Amino acid sequence: MKDHIKWTPNKMPKSDDRQLAIMALDQVATARAFHQSFPQYSVTPLARLDGMAKYLGLGGLYVKDESYRFGLNAFKVLGGSFAMARYIAKQTGRDVKEMTYEFLTSEKLRREFGQATFFTATDGNHGRGVAWAAGRLGQKAVVHMPKGSSRSRFDNIAKEGAQVTIEDVNYDACVRMAAAEAAATKNGVIVQDTAWEGYEEIPSWIMQGYGTMASEAGDQLRQCGVNRPTHVFVQAGVGSLAGAVVGYFTNLFPNDPPKFVIMEAAAADCLYRGALAGDGKPRIVEGDLQTIMAGLACGEPNTISWDILRNHVSAFVSCPDWVSAKGMRMLGVPVKGDPTVISGESGAVGMGCLDAIMVDDTYKDLRDYLGLDRFSQVLLFSTEGNTDPMKFRRVIWDGEYPTTDTPQAAY
Repeated sequence: MKDHIKWTPNKMPKSDDRQLAIMALDQVATARAFHQSFPQYSVTPLARLDGMAKYLGLGGLYVKDESYRFGLNAFKVLGGSFAMARYIAKQTGRDVKEMTYEFLTSEKLRREFGQATFFTATDGNHGRGVAWAAGRLGQKAVVHMPKGSSRSRFDNIAKEGAQVTIEDVNYDACVRMAAAEAAATKNGVIVQDTAWEGYEEIPSWIMQGYGTMASEAGDQLRQCGVNRPTHVFVQAGVGSLAGAVVGYFTNLFPNDPPKFVIMEAAAADCLYRGALAGDGKPRIVEGDLQTIMAGLACGEPNTISWDILRNHVSAFVSCPDWVSAKGMRMLGVPVKGDPTVISGESGAVGMGCLDAIMVDDTYKDLRDYLGLDRFSQVLLFSTEGNTDPMKFRRVIWDGEYPTTDTPQAAY
């Protein structure tokens, strides 16, 4: 018998909500203009899954496909690159609006700023994005990966010219290692998308960078005739992406925001545990954090994002690995007529979770609580493509993490 999805409504006390301003529309517009200055920039597709929506009993289903982002197969580069730009702007006393790709790669900036070394910890996608941006902008990068990291993700980072290691510790310990090395290095900077006391500025810039993806999705939904999604499902590791997406859409629709659902890997469900406790304080999950959702294997929440999430999220959901595997298969072998979305383990959990909620009456209470029905317009984010080819093949071809005891819906 497979493990069940666990969920809790958000009944936490509200804070003063001061962190919501980080994702103000003008801040996100600045980040998007920065990304648009890159020659490699293009808007990633929004897959419209009409057949899947009909199958699940929804009004509409839309999946933002980040496998096309800058040729890097994941959204993460949006955060690291914008944080670098804002850091360099601050160090040189310039406005970040001056930090175009052309200026950041110019000889003038090289003479004015010199070179910094950007340190980070990663399961793969964030580190690859930092390494790629550092390489393009003439900076240096040092990347530490937690134990169990895949060789293909290591190789992709190394190819970008970064110094990269796999350490015998978990993700959160890698973050502490990178921070200590940055502090001991001349012109060393830690670029991490998690925040802690005393380290909040750069994570807030990274979140603004992620806002580019949310902003594009909002525009694309309007082009599909959907002015406002009724529900937004977004996955969380430390919660930076989740806080960015929730913050952006809350600011975009201040009077009538969508319902937000946050999903985590069951092995690292720190946000779910915080919501379950209900006192408004974050919780930490320790240990090896073993899950196929490597990008979500983070046990210590970003304190900035946590503040946004506790104020605006409807439900927190803890997902076993089979949920992600089911989502990968559903997106990769879609209903006839729908576009294919190649989604990795951390990218597909939204599809698997939504399917379980709509199809399996075990989760009817969550379906009813969220008001998901034939009028709902649902937005998901496939945050990565096939970033670990061997794992992807084992799930899609070999049927790893089967869901054979899920009730079958009539189609």
